[in-house]
Amino acid sequence: MTTAPHVLPEGLSEGSDDLPHYWQGEFLDDAEAEHRLDELEAHVRSVLAEPPLSPLTVLAACDLLSTALRDPDSAQSKLLAEELASAQVAEAEAVRTLRDVAQALDREALETKLMRELGGIDPGRLARFDFRREIFESWLPVGLLVHVTPGNAPAAGALSVIEGLLAGNVNAAKTSGDSRFTQQLLAQLAALDPSGAIARRVIVLAFPSSRTHWLARLCAGADAVAAWGGEEALAGVAQLVPAGCRLVDWGPKLSFAYLTKDSWDDPQTLRGIAADVCRLDQQACSSPQLVYLDTEDEEAVFAFAERFAAVLDEAVSELAIREREVLESAEISNTVLVAGLEEHLGLTRVHADPDGNWHVLADLRSALRASPLHRTVWVKPLPRTRIVEVLRPMRRYLQTVGLGADRADTAVLAKLVLTAGAQRVTVPGGMLDSYNGEPHDGVYALQRYSRRVDVQLDDRFSTDACLDDLVGVRELTVPQVSVTGKSEFERLQGNLSRAEVFFRSGGSSGAPKLSAFAWDDYHEHMRSGAEGLLAAGFDARTDRSMNLFFSGQLSGGFLSFYSVLETLQAVQFPMVAQEDHAMVARAIVEHRVDTLFGMPNYLLRVFTEGAADLRAYRGVRKVFFGGEHFPKRQQDWLREEFGVELIRSAAYGSVDAGPLGYQCAHAGGRVHHLFSGVQTLEILDRTEDRPTAVGEVGRLVFTAHTRRGQRLDRYEIGDLGRWIEGDCECGRRTPRFELLGRFGDIFRAGGHFLNYRRFVTVAEEALDHVGAVQLVIEEGAGSGTGSGTGSAATLTVLLGGFEPGDRSADQLAQAFLTEYPELATDVVLDKVVELHVKAAPADALAHTEASGKLREVVDLRVG
Repeated sequence: MTTAPHVLPEGLSEGSDDLPHYWQGEFLDDAEAEHRLDELEAHVRSVLAEPPLSPLTVLAACDLLSTALRDPDSAQSKLLAEELASAQVAEAEAVRTLRDVAQALDREALETKLMRELGGIDPGRLARFDFRREIFESWLPVGLLVHVTPGNAPAAGALSVIEGLLAGNVNAAKTSGDSRFTQQLLAQLAALDPSGAIARRVIVLAFPSSRTHWLARLCAGADAVAAWGGEEALAGVAQLVPAGCRLVDWGPKLSFAYLTKDSWDDPQTLRGIAADVCRLDQQACSSPQLVYLDTEDEEAVFAFAERFAAVLDEAVSELAIREREVLESAEISNTVLVAGLEEHLGLTRVHADPDGNWHVLADLRSALRASPLHRTVWVKPLPRTRIVEVLRPMRRYLQTVGLGADRADTAVLAKLVLTAGAQRVTVPGGMLDSYNGEPHDGVYALQRYSRRVDVQLDDRFSTDACLDDLVGVRELTVPQVSVTGKSEFERLQGNLSRAEVFFRSGGSSGAPKLSAFAWDDYHEHMRSGAEGLLAAGFDARTDRSMNLFFSGQLSGGFLSFYSVLETLQAVQFPMVAQEDHAMVARAIVEHRVDTLFGMPNYLLRVFTEGAADLRAYRGVRKVFFGGEHFPKRQQDWLREEFGVELIRSAAYGSVDAGPLGYQCAHAGGRVHHLFSGVQTLEILDRTEDRPTAVGEVGRLVFTAHTRRGQRLDRYEIGDLGRWIEGDCECGRRTPRFELLGRFGDIFRAGGHFLNYRRFVTVAEEALDHVGAVQLVIEEGAGSGTGSGTGSAATLTVLLGGFEPGDRSADQLAQAFLTEYPELATDVVLDKVVELHVKAAPADALAHTEASGKLREVVDLRVG
C-alpha cells in the first residue's frame, strides 16, 4: 500500500493553538463549540442517515497513519510529539506513546481485532449466519458514542474513538483540556481518509470536569457512554447518562504478581516484576501494585521484600524520573509513614530509596490493598488455599496477575486467580504486554460499542445471502497505485509475511505462479463463494452435490468448492475429477446426486461416457460450472438429453484474485454480479488506464480490499468485459458486468487478429458441435503473398468428440471461412494462414496439468 503525503489536517494552521475543539473536520473555539452543542442531535441524525462507514475505510486510514507514526520525521509524528511535549510528557514516554499508537493502528492488529471481537472484517453486513435459514444478523453501531477520556493516558481516548469508528459510530470525546493530542491524532486520521466519512463521525471537545453542563449536553443524546476514571468520577458520569443509554465503565483496576517458592528466588522473575513496576510508573491498570507470595511464613515475606528492594533499586537507577505532583507525593509519604509506624507492631517492614524514587512495603496482612503508585509496591503473603477467600470480595477491581510458578503450579494457580475474579494471567515481565484481539477487562470493546440485530424473513428471500445487496452499493476508494498486469504478478509478492496458504495459478494463459492467502482471506473468500452459489440457485437444504473439480499440484478448484459447500453445510460427495468417467456417472446414480460441480469439458465427458446410466436416471437437476466458458449449445444438449434444469456459473473468479462475480436467476450467459463485499472492479480502456463508458469493452481490473496474505491492488486479471446498465430483476443493487473473453482469446495469425470465441460460435451454430474446441497455431512452410510476408501460419481447429458424418475436411473448413470473413481473408485472399479442421477424441485435446482446464489456444510458434 502506498502512503499518502504527510500533510497537516485540513483546517489546521500554526496559529490555531487557541482552537481547542475538533468538530467534524474543523477546529473551533469555545463559543462555536457551545453553539454546535445545541445542534448535536441534528448533526448525529444527519450522519447516521448517510451510507454506513465501512471498517475497511477506517483500516485504510489507520494503516496510513500507522506508517507515518513509525517515521519520526513525518509531519504527523512531529506534530503529535509537540502536543505531548506541551502536556509535559517526558520525551521517552512520548516516543513510547507514539510507538504504541502506531502498533495499535497497524492494519494487521485492527483486522485481528475485528475478526476476534465482531467475527469478520465487515461485521455490519446484514447477512445469514446459517445458509439454510432466512435469518440475517449483523453488528450495527449504537449511534452516538460519547467517550469521557482519562487525563493520565493521552492515547487511550483517541484509540477508543477509533474503536468507535470501527463499529461505525458517531463519536464525541471529552478530553481534559490539558493537551490537544487526542484532537490532533484524530484530525490526522481524518485527513488520510479521502471519503471524508471519518471526519463526519468525530467530535472532540476539550474542557475541565467542572464544566458539567457541557458533559450533560454531550450525554443527553448518547446511545452509549464510555468512561474512564475513579469511582467518584464514574459515579458523576453515571448520573448524567439518560435512561436506556449504555454505560461502558472502564473503571479503576488493580493488578498484582503472585509467586511460588520455586520462583521468588529466581533473579529473572524479580527483574521482570521490577520492569513491570517501572514501566509507565505503575499508571497502567495492568501494572503490579502488590507481590503476593504463596506462603504463610512471615520471615519469607520479609526476606523477599529485602531482595526485591535491591532489584527494584537497580531497575529505577536506569530511569529518567518524572517529578511527581504534590498530591501524589503526599499520598506516598502518608502510606510509607503509616507502614513505618506499624513496624513497631511487627506487621510491616519498609524499604525505601533515600531519594524517594521507590518503596517496597512488606505487610503480613493478606488483604488486597492499592498502592499509591510511582514505584511503590506491597509485598504480602497469600497461600493458595486462601486465594478465592481473600480476593473474591475485590473481584470487581481485579485485572492482571503476573504468575511466577512451575508448569504444574501455573495451570492450578491460573484457574484459582481467574475464579477469584482476575481477568488476565501472564508472566512476570509481561504484565503490560498485550496481543492483537485481546479482550479488555474481560470484555470486547467493539461489542460494547455495537449492537447485535437480526431480521427474520420468509422464502421470498431464499436466494439472498445479504440484505445489504438489495439496498445499495458500497463503493470503496481505489488505491492510488498503478495498474499491475497479469504478467507482472510477481510485483505483488514483495511482502508475503502473512501468507499461509498457497495455490498454483496459471498454466493455461501464462507461466504458472503461486498465489498467496492468509487463512482469514481463504475463509472470507469461501464465504463469498457460498453467498454467490445461494444467489445462483443452490439450495443447501435439499441439494445433494458432487464435487468434480480437479485437485492436486496446488490446484485450488476442488478444495475451494469443498470449502464453499462446507460453509453452506450442504450434502457433498467430494469425488474429485476422475479419469473413469463412466464410474463417476454410476456413482452419481448410486448416491442419488442431483447437483454437479465441475469444469464444462469434464462434465460433458461424464455425460457422454455415462450417457446410458444418466439418461435412465434423469436425476441431475443442477450443474454449476467454473474455469471455462460453457457454450449454449452444449448446455441445451444436457437439458434435452438428461433433463438438467439449471446450468449456471458456480462463480467467476481466479486463483490469483479470488472470487470476483456470481450469477443470479436473471444473470444469464456471461453476465455476473460483482462480489462488492470483497472486490472493487474497474473496467479500463484496452490501451489506456482510463475508465470505459458503460457498455464499452475494456480490461477488468480488480482491487481485493480484504487480502492479507498478498495485497492485490488494481490487478489486471487478463479478462475483457463491459458494464451492464440498469437494475437487475433479482433486486440486487450490486454492479453487473459481462465477460467477453480473455486477452489470450485474441491472437494474430496472418494479417488479422482472430478471436477464439468466434471459432466456438461457428462450431456450435454452423456445425452443430457440442464438444470442446481447441486452436493449434504452428509455423507453416508456405510463402505468403499480398499483405502477408514470410512463412504462412498453420491454424488447426480441433473439434473434441465431434462426429463429422459424411462431411469432408474441406467442407468443415469451408464452414469457418463462410462464417468468419476475417479468417477467409487471411486464408483465401492473402494466403498467410493455412487452415485445417479436424475431429479429435475429447481426451486428445491439451489441458493444463494442474487444473484440467482446456488450453483453448495452443500457440507453438517460436518467438
